[in-house]
Amino acid sequence: MANVAEVVELIDGVISDSSVPKNIRKALSEAKDKLMSEEELTVKVSSAIYSIESVSEDVNMPPHARMQIWSVMSALESMKR
Repeated sequence: MANVAEVVELIDGVISDSSVPKNIRKALSEAKDKLMSEEELTVKVSSAIYSIESVSEDVNMPPHARMQIWSVMSALESMKR
């Protein structure tokens, strides 16, 4: 099971990729901010998932970024349990 720091590291990797469209990087930044908040773990994980889901199927996303986002989503889902 992943922890918040590991997921934030994965998110940072996608955010720093200049081939990822700006709207996707923005959604990931919002998800990262939510994960770094002082909220209860389940609340912040659910909020982060919601932010990322909104862009996860974006047609402009490069295939490698889609794989990274799926990894982030998988790690977040495992944290909810």
